Amino acid sequence: MNKELASIDWLTVVLFFVLVAFGWMNIYSASLSESAQGFFDVDQVYGKQGLWILLSVVLIILILSIEAKFYERFASIIYLTSLLSLLGLFVFGKTISGATSWYSFGSFSLQPSEFAKTAAALALAKYLSDIQINIKTFKHQVTAFLIVFLPALIIIPQPDPGSALVYVAFFFPLYREGISAGYLLVGLSFITLFVATLLYGTIWVSIGVVAIALAILFFNRKKRRKHYLRYLFVSLVAIVFSFSVNYIFNNVFEQRHRDRFNIVLGRQVDTKGIGYNTHQSEIAIGSGGWTGKGWTQGTQTKGNFVPEQHTDYIFSTVGEEWGFLGSALAILLFLFLFMRLIFLAERQKSQFSRIYGYSVAGILFVHFLVNIGMVVGIFPTVGIPLPFFSYGGSGLWGFTILLFIFVKLDADRMAY
Repeated sequence: MNKELASIDWLTVVLFFVLVAFGWMNIYSASLSESAQGFFDVDQVYGKQGLWILLSVVLIILILSIEAKFYERFASIIYLTSLLSLLGLFVFGKTISGATSWYSFGSFSLQPSEFAKTAAALALAKYLSDIQINIKTFKHQVTAFLIVFLPALIIIPQPDPGSALVYVAFFFPLYREGISAGYLLVGLSFITLFVATLLYGTIWVSIGVVAIALAILFFNRKKRRKHYLRYLFVSLVAIVFSFSVNYIFNNVFEQRHRDRFNIVLGRQVDTKGIGYNTHQSEIAIGSGGWTGKGWTQGTQTKGNFVPEQHTDYIFSTVGEEWGFLGSALAILLFLFLFMRLIFLAERQKSQFSRIYGYSVAGILFVHFLVNIGMVVGIFPTVGIPLPFFSYGGSGLWGFTILLFIFVKLDADRMAY
């Protein structure tokens, strides 16, 4: 037993509990009311979160007590069960805040998408490690992408685009295992074309694409003819996509998503409607200054100017009450955790454990990046929680399971 405890990476465990504790302190401040009866008042949001944290400790003990091989052996079953739980929402799901993403059991609700990320990470790790594939083979790439994005395709129509967006995090383990960076370049190119078309219009973007293609052809004029055809094909695809952007934006996106994009891109100013949350969040963070106003002393937080501040916008409480220094400390703690996870992933003897470790780091990083970017107005509001900080039992449990399965795999790396 002592040997098993000694093999656990306690630095990761300590980082987890420090982040959870810091998160709870901000939830407490953001949800504190005059009717509160103390730190453990379960009628209050912070009291419920405290209960989720205690139950998370039970989850951690359970996860660490299970044999490490279990997670690899039953990865496929866990993945299929997760897919069924997502599909079941279309029949039995409860709609909250416009998304049918929850199962309701009396006063208790469960969001299966928070656990689907762990299932996808396990399934991807098992597929890539089981048959020792060459990920550069197109057939295997298609299968890997299908494993990763099938849950996202089920989540999008709920509609919950924020949870679906997180699945881009799986590019990290795929790239580590040898997939071409060209996929990332293609994805970034389409995103750039999409945003540029919204800002400047189809005609100017098309002219820009042609100009870039001609410039590339000029500097590569000694290349063979097949390269000319390749450049021509890519240019045509880019122009066709640009012409489809307005249709996608106006007919596929919902109005609330269009409004959020327009606000971030500066095409629309709305500080009282759809942009109210972000505007108030920026005010709260800016008012914190260097050292903040002090715990539970935030005037913007106490005045409830930021709706649902204890969930997706919890970082605005950090900015107001802890200031630049406190915000920087929180960010550094997250970055330290990501670096630690990558270090642990690289020391694994098992390919399964390494792939899963990179998946954990990628998922947590995307949540961190998008949430904080959303709170400070860089990204549109998409409803992605900040790991270990945002209120919610499903989110906390999902992140806890995701992280501590890897802690268990790492602890057993020598015998695995």
